[in-house]
Amino acid sequence: MPDPSLSASAEQLRRFDNDRFLTALFAPADRREDLFALYAFNLEIAKTREVVTEPMLGQIRLQWWRDSIEALYAGQSRRHEVLQPLAAAVRRHGLDRALFDRLIDGREADLEDEAPSSLECLVNYAEITSVPLMQLALQVLGVRTGAALEAARHVGIAWALAGQLRAVPFLAAARRSRLPAALMQQHGLDEAALFTGAPGPAVRPVVAAVAAVAGQHLDQARTLRRQVPRAALPALLPATLADLYLRTLARADHDPWAPRVRMPHPARQLRLGWAALSGRW
Repeated sequence: MPDPSLSASAEQLRRFDNDRFLTALFAPADRREDLFALYAFNLEIAKTREVVTEPMLGQIRLQWWRDSIEALYAGQSRRHEVLQPLAAAVRRHGLDRALFDRLIDGREADLEDEAPSSLECLVNYAEITSVPLMQLALQVLGVRTGAALEAARHVGIAWALAGQLRAVPFLAAARRSRLPAALMQQHGLDEAALFTGAPGPAVRPVVAAVAAVAGQHLDQARTLRRQVPRAALPALLPATLADLYLRTLARADHDPWAPRVRMPHPARQLRLGWAALSGRW
C-alpha cells in the first residue's frame, strides 16, 4: 500500500528500489528528499530496457531524459514528478550536469541484449551506470573530496556487479545475460542452458569470478575509509549491502538461483543501522 507520508519519489523508491530507499533514510533530514529525487531519476532511466519493446523506443526515451536534463540546467524544468524535485536538488547543491549525462549514456548499453565480451567490459558497464550516481549523492551530502569520490567509484562498481549477479535469473528469463562471454566460454557455460534456468554447475565459477572482483573493489574502497568524511556515509552505505549480498551468494556456492539469494535479505535494515551507527560502511 502507498505510504501517504512519503513524497512521490520516495514512494517509487520504497516500492521499486528499496535498498537505495533504506540508505537514503540515514541522510540528514534536509538532504533526504534530494537523495530521493536523485535516486528516483536513476530508477527512471535504469528501467528503460524493461518498459520498451525495441531499442529505438529505448533511445527515444533516453533522449527525452537528456533533453529534460538540458532544460533543467537551463532553468526550464519540465512538469514531471521526478524532474521537479530533481531541479530543486540541482539548484540547492550545484550538482554536476556531466554526471547526469554519463548516467543516461551508460543506459544505452542496456538496449543491447548481447552479453559483455569480457569481465573488463562488465566492470566498465558497472562503472558508467553506477559510479556517477554515487558521486552525485556525495554532492547532495556536501562531500567532494578526492578520497570520497574514489571510494564511491569502488563502491559503485562493487554494488553494480553484485546487482548484476543477483539479477542473473531475472535476465535469463528474458533471454538476456550480463555474465561475461569469455568467462562463460572458459567454464563451459552454455547461454541456451542459462536461458532455460538450468545452467548446471558451470554457472558457479563464472558468478564466483565476478563476485571476487566486486569484493576487491569493496576492499579498495575500505582502504580509504579513514580519509572519507562521515557525512559521506549515506551515499556509501550500498557497500554494506553489497557485502551482505556477496556473502549470501558465497554461502549458496555462487548459485544465483538459490532461494536465499533471490529473496530479500532479512538482516538488511539491521546491517545498515549498525553501519550508520559505527560509521563502518
